[in-house]
Amino acid sequence: MEPLTRLVEDPALAALFLDVDGVLAPIVERPEDARVPEETRGQLRRLASRYALVACVTGRPGEVARTIVGVPELTYVGEHGLELDPRAAESANEIHDFASALGWGDTELKPLSAAFHYRRAPDRDAARVELESVAAGALARGFRTRWGRLVLEVLPPVDASKGTAVRRLLEETRLTRALYAGDDTTDLDGFGALDGLEVAVRVAIVSTEGPSELGERADIVVGSTGAFLELLERL
Repeated sequence: MEPLTRLVEDPALAALFLDVDGVLAPIVERPEDARVPEETRGQLRRLASRYALVACVTGRPGEVARTIVGVPELTYVGEHGLELDPRAAESANEIHDFASALGWGDTELKPLSAAFHYRRAPDRDAARVELESVAAGALARGFRTRWGRLVLEVLPPVDASKGTAVRRLLEETRLTRALYAGDDTTDLDGFGALDGLEVAVRVAIVSTEGPSELGERADIVVGSTGAFLELLERL
């Protein structure tokens, strides 16, 4: 029996872990404009009443993700799991000072981290080169860095990821069946967190901006948020 069938046959024993941008909400030029379509929201409400846990595990701050998704019945963990680690707040002010001093045109200050976007840069290749220097400076200050879809993130020096968030939620709920859906490099940690489960389904929403490894490690590959909605309808 294929893993997805086993997951669906007893949803009360299973968890769904979903990234937001690029999975539930289409990628847009301005991150603040992202929204989950109403049809997808309807499916999420249905799934929240069927599955033991439906969680959005995202790089957005949790409250921002809650607004974008618009389904309060779900569990939200933001900033790639940093919100679950109290140590992350110790570096937040230093990271904000570091980011503000750079004067990067498209800087997103999150409660615990900072993101330097270059999706709207006139020359993305040149912007990437410039941000390589920013990343080096952040590492020299003792911060961590992470590259995503046309974004560089500067993070506190703590061991937090989408993978640690998924494992924490699985431990709390004692669930051994789960699906994880993602579209970017950070979602590889989420994929890895399902290792060893009784039932594990890894879904990649692939694009030219995302890592090829995501599709290679996935059990199911789809090409858009619309196609992922069709998969949600099967759950």
